Amino acid sequence: MRAFMVERYGDRAGPRAAEAPQPRLGADDVLVRIHAAGVNPIDLKIRDGEFKAILPYGVPFILGSDLAGTVIETGPAVTRFAVGDEVYARPDKDRIGTFAERIAVRQDGVAHKPATLTMDEAASLPLLALTSWQALVERAHVRPGQKALVHAGSGGVGTIAIQWAKCLGAHVATTTSAADIDLVRSLGADTVVDYRHQAFRDGPARLRRRPRPARRRERSSASPELPTPPSPGSWEPTPSCGRPWPR
Repeated sequence: MRAFMVERYGDRAGPRAAEAPQPRLGADDVLVRIHAAGVNPIDLKIRDGEFKAILPYGVPFILGSDLAGTVIETGPAVTRFAVGDEVYARPDKDRIGTFAERIAVRQDGVAHKPATLTMDEAASLPLLALTSWQALVERAHVRPGQKALVHAGSGGVGTIAIQWAKCLGAHVATTTSAADIDLVRSLGADTVVDYRHQAFRDGPARLRRRPRPARRRERSSASPELPTPPSPGSWEPTPSCGRPWPR
């Protein structure tokens, strides 16, 4: 199959179109014919070798972490998908490679594509949406009545985070430029700070908190954790937001 391959870390010329081996289908995998793939900043960082310490991909390898496409084959243990299903997915971090014609993905990392989304739209969502979900729900445990500050609200992660924070019942503040104020308000932002003319720390009083006593911060040696798709049963539906990774 044809794919865009990284043959050398730090190659500024970018991935090269080449022939790649057909994906191996595991028992719990679905084989997807890719119609669209998302492009994210992490792709550039992986290409440049910035994550080699935690993601040591052996060259050559195929880039890409988001996709939308059609199921063309399923493994014997697959129960949630059938040939012909339109899906979108975020492959496991050790099985990236969406810049290709086909990919095998574990079924827990795949969801049926909403009928209201095009393939291009669906392919832009998985990594951004899962990043937002991990930050707001799995880490921050946002609850109704709390306040959430979303930086860069008009960016990829920001546009999703505003909507989910609002669905979770939070008062949502965000930073953006004047050109995108209407956009972030339409997504649900309650308070908007134009970062070019106002520091977010000087925002409305209702967003301020009493200063906490200074604490000594210990240096952490932990590696950054990349968002991974939640497995079935690892999340709870919310009344207003529904499920973050629909079955």
